[in-house]
Amino acid sequence: MLPYMPFVNEYWPFIVAGIVCYLGARFLYHSAVSWNPEPRKPQEQDYRTPDQVAELHDGDEMEEEGEGPDMTSALPWDLEHVPLNFQRLPTEEIIKRSDEFYTFMNARRTVRFFSTDPIPADVIRNIIRTAGTAPSGAHTEPWTYVVVSDPEIKKKIRDIVEEEEHVNYTKRMGTQWTTDLKPLKTDWVKEYLTDAPYIILVFKQQYSLKEDGTKKIHYYNEMSVALASGILLTAIHYAGLVSLTSTPMNCGPALRNLLGRPTSEKLTLLLPVGYPAEDATVPDLKRKPLEDIMVEI
Repeated sequence: MLPYMPFVNEYWPFIVAGIVCYLGARFLYHSAVSWNPEPRKPQEQDYRTPDQVAELHDGDEMEEEGEGPDMTSALPWDLEHVPLNFQRLPTEEIIKRSDEFYTFMNARRTVRFFSTDPIPADVIRNIIRTAGTAPSGAHTEPWTYVVVSDPEIKKKIRDIVEEEEHVNYTKRMGTQWTTDLKPLKTDWVKEYLTDAPYIILVFKQQYSLKEDGTKKIHYYNEMSVALASGILLTAIHYAGLVSLTSTPMNCGPALRNLLGRPTSEKLTLLLPVGYPAEDATVPDLKRKPLEDIMVEI
């Protein structure tokens, strides 16, 4: 066997294996380059959200689907359009209002110390009603506000949240995250969940069911609920109450089950609502100046 090539004689199995691997790699590469699969055909019902579709087709123009004979709309085909009830204000009044509203909203603060004093239920109902005026994708209004005032349920909510938050602070969040939170003097103990007279839990509806049992797509449910939550916070502040926006990690499923919500809903925010405690304090934080958050073109 090749008496004048001792190197080849000794290492020929490795040489042969290397050649086989090289040829196999070239074959797989050319196969992948030449493969041209057919584009994905839309199904009759595609429940991907617009955000998911945008990720799949980023930068590509999408072919519009026509109105087929079997297509139905979540809203009536003959939806009436009425004149807009709008009063145009003088320029001076617009400037004055915008400045006054900024001053008012700039006084809003996140509060962690609540009074146990009761709040009229009608105030909370009006706040939720106001949040419901938010815009939503295709007017699907994909939000559910669960208002809790029962002391026993609030205690169960606190138990669930504190159990998970203890794990979050000690194991999941990491040193940097917990270090960043230390100046705010917050930890896994959430006394406000039982002190505040009300807890509002904001759920986003990922979809709902029509009368015939088919799914109703809730377009941009994440963004729609985010917009509504901003209006919710504004309404709370305008009513003379305080709140705290919290998103307790890993508590969603347990809280959803406790409150009897369907699996189609996902917890996005948990807000205690009430009066501040008499000795409540807040961090002396400064907000970014206008030039750091606005770009004029």
